[in-house]
Amino acid sequence: MARNKNHRANTVKLYTMVAAIVLIWSTAYNLMYYTVYSGGFPAQWIPAARTILPALAITLYVYARGMKLPKLGDKRWLWYGLMGFFGMTAPFLLLAMGNERGVESGISSILTNGVTPLFTIVLAHFLVKSERLSWRKSAGFIIGFIGVVFLFMPENLDLKFIQNWQGQSFILMVALSYALAAIVAKRAPDTPASIGAAIMLITAAITALVIAIPSGMPSGNYSGGVLLALFVLTVFSTGLSDILYLKVIKLSGPSMIAKINYLVPVFALIFGMLFLSEAFSWRSIAAMMIIITGLLIAKADNKQKPDESQAMKKTQ
Repeated sequence: MARNKNHRANTVKLYTMVAAIVLIWSTAYNLMYYTVYSGGFPAQWIPAARTILPALAITLYVYARGMKLPKLGDKRWLWYGLMGFFGMTAPFLLLAMGNERGVESGISSILTNGVTPLFTIVLAHFLVKSERLSWRKSAGFIIGFIGVVFLFMPENLDLKFIQNWQGQSFILMVALSYALAAIVAKRAPDTPASIGAAIMLITAAITALVIAIPSGMPSGNYSGGVLLALFVLTVFSTGLSDILYLKVIKLSGPSMIAKINYLVPVFALIFGMLFLSEAFSWRSIAAMMIIITGLLIAKADNKQKPDESQAMKKTQ
């Protein structure tokens, strides 16, 4: 009886955290679009705004727990620094630049969550010896790529690119950056999670400032809504979601994260329509289903390896 109660309690806890992750990750796309496109916050300052406070917080946490960061000559600074750049600084900037050019949050979520694992599959073939392409992975990639091309087509489905192909290209670069971060993670030396996270956030914050400072300080008179959106992106999307992510991995394994990533674009589309007046598009739905079909085919080849599911994370 006690065992059943504990099982039910863990199940409730797990699905509560899953719901929270889906909410945080999906609304991150909506908040980014609102902050940059509607609110006019400069894209160059988005990475700095999202990483500086979390970097300070995780560093204080590390030392409060009696741990220390490695010396600067330690190779972990290079590996986890690259993860910080490809997993935070670069994608935050590229996503903001795409939103700045009018790419809506729903499209952003489909491209990022759908294309990241496709890029990871291809890059892993060349950079990770144990992750070679098979016929099933290749077929899944081709089907997923067809979905991406379909998303880039205009509404009348002629052979011309959509008018905003430049903005959507920035979102594709977000997916490529996350895929590179996943490949680096596969090859990075082992280190405690809190130490690795601290190095990632510190280096991400530094590179973000290097990018932001030359553009000058943000000078707009931003509304309370924009400032609140930035706060939520910083505290929840960059901070709390990582904690929940690790807890879900511990409770249920990495396969749950893959399922979460299939839900994120759906809710990002719904929230975009409800709160940002984004237009409903059957083309977006069809493209998302084609991409997900490709992913399912590719992942059936190895029954969802842990690193691949983690590669699908976003972090938004």
